Amino acid sequence: MSTAATSTVPRLITPQFALLGSAALAYFLADGLLVPAVPRYVAGQLTGGNIAVGLVVAAFSLSALVLRPWAGRLADRHGRSLAMVGGGIIFATSVAAYGLVDSVGALSALRLLTGVGDAFFFVGAVTAMSDLAPAERRGEAISLFSLSLYVGLAVGPPIGELLVNVAGFTTVWLVAAGSALLAVLLAARVGDTREPTTAEPSAGPTRLVPRAAVVPALLLLALVWGMAGFLAFVPLYALDLGLPGSGFLLFGFAGIVVVIRSVGARIPDRLGAVRSVRISLLCATIGLAVIGCWRSAPGLVLGTVVLGVGVALGTPAIMMLALDRAPAAERGAVMGTVSMSIDLAAGLGPATFGLVAAGGDRGTGFLAAALVAAAGLALAARGRTRSPA
Repeated sequence: MSTAATSTVPRLITPQFALLGSAALAYFLADGLLVPAVPRYVAGQLTGGNIAVGLVVAAFSLSALVLRPWAGRLADRHGRSLAMVGGGIIFATSVAAYGLVDSVGALSALRLLTGVGDAFFFVGAVTAMSDLAPAERRGEAISLFSLSLYVGLAVGPPIGELLVNVAGFTTVWLVAAGSALLAVLLAARVGDTREPTTAEPSAGPTRLVPRAAVVPALLLLALVWGMAGFLAFVPLYALDLGLPGSGFLLFGFAGIVVVIRSVGARIPDRLGAVRSVRISLLCATIGLAVIGCWRSAPGLVLGTVVLGVGVALGTPAIMMLALDRAPAAERGAVMGTVSMSIDLAAGLGPATFGLVAAGGDRGTGFLAAALVAAAGLALAARGRTRSPA
C-alpha cells in the first residue's frame, strides 16, 4: 500500500529543474563575489567614507525593491526565461563597468542598474521554479531552490576577498560578470515554464500588486524583519554578553537553515502551508524574545536556535501560501510582490533595531523585533492565510 502511494508522488528533480538550479547558483555566486568587494572599492579606490559606502551598497536594493512587481508582470506576460536572460545581461554589463568609473555618484548609478538586473533575474527564476514544482512538493522545491542562494552567498564573499587581494578589483568585476553570463546561458536553455493557460496575457486591466500577495508579503516582512535585525546586531550583542565573538552563532544559525531546507525540505509540504507559517512565526517570536529577556550566553544560544528553525521553515511556507492563493496567470506578479518584503525588511529591520537600541539597549532591540514577529503571528492566527478553495 505504501509502495503504491510512494509511486504516485510526482517527480520534482527533472533536467529542467536542475538546469534552473544551476543558473540560480551561478547568478548568486556572482552576487556573492560583490559583497566584500564593493565596500572595499568605495572606501579604497574611490576614497569614500561611511556614508558613501552605505549609499553605493543600498542603491542596489533600492532599484531591486521598486522593480520587482514590474518584473513579475513581465515574467507573466512574456515568460520567465526572458526575465532571467534580460536581468542577467543587465547585471553582467553593469558589473563589468564598475572599473570604468571614478566617482561615487557614477558607481551608485551602476549599482542601481545592477539592482534592476537582480529584480528581473530573481523574480523570473523563483517563478520558473514555482511553475516546475508539483503543487504537493512546492515547499520542498522552494527549500531546495533557496540553497543556491545560501551556497552562492556563502562561497562568493571569500572568493571575492581572495581575488581582490591577489588580482585586484577589475578581476572581481570580470569574474562576477562572467558568472552572471553563465547564468544567462543556462537560463536561456530552461525555456518557457508557464502553463498553457498563462502563456498569453489575460484581457482587461491588471493590478500591479495582486490581492493574493498582500497577506503573504506582510507575513514575510514580519519574519525577515527580526532576522535582519538579528544578523546586524548579534555580533555586537555577543560582545556585550562577554562572548569572544558571534562567529559560532552565525555558523550555527546558517547551519540550521541549510539542514532543514535540505534534509527537511519536505516538512512544509507535510505540515501544510498555514500550519508551517504559524509555527515559523511562533518560533521567531519566541527566539527573539528569549534573546531579549534572558540576557546571557545560554539565552543567546537558545534563542538563536529557535529563531533559526523559524526562519528555515518560514520562507518556503509563506511562498507556498502565496502560490496556493495565486491564479496561475499571476504567479510572477505574486512572487515579485512577496519578494519585495525581503528588501524592505533588510533595511527596516536593522534601522528600527538601532533606533530602539539607541533609546534603551540592544536587548530591548531584540524584544522590539519579537513584537514585529508576534504581529505577523497574530495575522496568521486570524485565519486570513487560508487558501481559497
